[in-house]
Amino acid sequence: MSNKFSASQRGYFTPTEEDDALHLLVSYWQTRNALFELIHSLGAQDEDPEGWPADAFVIAFAAALALVDAARFIYEAFDDRSVIRKKLNEGAPLFGVPPGFYDSVQRSLTKLTNSWRLYHATQFYEDNANSLKEQFEPDLSPVFAIVDKLIARVHVSLKQYVKAKLKTKARQALSTVQRDAVGQAVYTVQELASRMVSHMTLNPIHAPGLPGERIAEFREVMQPGDVLVTRREFALTNYFLPGYWPHAALYMGRMEELESMQLQDHESVRERWERLAGLDETEDGRVLEALKDGVWLRTVHSPFSADALAIVRPKLARGEVASALARGVAHDGKAYDFDFDFTRSDRMVCTEVVYRSFEGVGEIRFKLTRRAGRMTLSAEDLLHMALRGEHFEPCAVYVPGETEKVVTGGQVGRLLEKTMGQMD
Repeated sequence: MSNKFSASQRGYFTPTEEDDALHLLVSYWQTRNALFELIHSLGAQDEDPEGWPADAFVIAFAAALALVDAARFIYEAFDDRSVIRKKLNEGAPLFGVPPGFYDSVQRSLTKLTNSWRLYHATQFYEDNANSLKEQFEPDLSPVFAIVDKLIARVHVSLKQYVKAKLKTKARQALSTVQRDAVGQAVYTVQELASRMVSHMTLNPIHAPGLPGERIAEFREVMQPGDVLVTRREFALTNYFLPGYWPHAALYMGRMEELESMQLQDHESVRERWERLAGLDETEDGRVLEALKDGVWLRTVHSPFSADALAIVRPKLARGEVASALARGVAHDGKAYDFDFDFTRSDRMVCTEVVYRSFEGVGEIRFKLTRRAGRMTLSAEDLLHMALRGEHFEPCAVYVPGETEKVVTGGQVGRLLEKTMGQMD
């Protein structure tokens, strides 16, 4: 686990690394809960080990040592790697792993009452190990092997304990202050400002939206997995985001297309399939899109409510597109990230939906760019990738005032370059 992730050197997790970390995190959390259930299910509530049936005590003690060993491993491997600690603390609410996972495990490990009970249990085992083995071997030989292997993990010096305890308390206090006092205040201001300007326009009488004829032309071109890059004229947000094209959405496709791709068989899609199918049937396509209200599956009417639209298509096989869409759907329902922080995935911006859906699928890799102290991927970064032929290709574009109809073929690149060149 510690060797697998280069995130601490890079400064952020790629989606592939994040998936690996999520699987390990959920596996550990479920195993941890199973061990706690095992201990409590053995029936003795007496804190004194002498009150437990002898065989139940051996099994419970082995389970407790496994918990301590895992918690100490996580501390030893990641305590000085802030990027990984931060990722572990995000948790995985969809799988029942609460936020603050790393901190809660370390608090449990250094809690004085827990340490005292472990000390008492260890003393009891060491005083009675021979008689316990004579009584219960060979039936409990594998359990005794676990105890003998891990018992050294609870022999921590007072100095080591105090150091870990103080470090955990100090970090917890600092984190609370930063989150509750400064961080929350800053984020609230960012959210308020973003929500205010998201509805503001420099031309109140302008009603954005593609003409019906252009919508019909786009519908003839669009395929599942396409990235829809849009612009609304006169929107105040245009002046806070880089380039002419500020926004992106992931086109899922029509329901019959999703069914033919067997998307409903993917675990992340299965529980959302009914809601996906229940979206307004007057619209013949769905998108996954992050707006100020969060990341949601929406009708294609949302990106069509723009003045200009460009389509870029991933260079992937049909099965790979299905995998990317299923991965994207797993983010449905998450909050919008008003802090534009690509290093966390519990809240997301529009282009991060594309990034986390496609990164690592087939040959697709993204290069994030640092802007305003944040690692980011802009909508125009996606267009530049397509113009260079990197993992995407330009398919269609419509820009009012530049062309009367939706442009396809070789002219797409020239028109995109022209619009982006105007903003350089």
